[in-house]
Amino acid sequence: MCTGIVETAEVSGSGKGPRGWFKLEHVNVSYDHPNDASFEHALNIDFVNPNEGPSARVAVELSPESARTLVKAILGVLTQAGLPMA
Repeated sequence: MCTGIVETAEVSGSGKGPRGWFKLEHVNVSYDHPNDASFEHALNIDFVNPNEGPSARVAVELSPESARTLVKAILGVLTQAGLPMA
């Protein structure tokens, strides 16, 4: 059964897809059935630029444990860089 859990945010950065690098504008984060990963449910992160079409996309499917590890790593790097929490 699908969870319907989705968060969307505007982001700024670059991603590399099948046609090379492109500007990132949005990210969709969901907890639902993955397309490829062998989990019942996964944290799905989908970086997109809708203005550049469907090939301007970077998708990631993580186990819940890996997603938490990624969050800790990101926060650790930002803290070490002396950047304030938003």
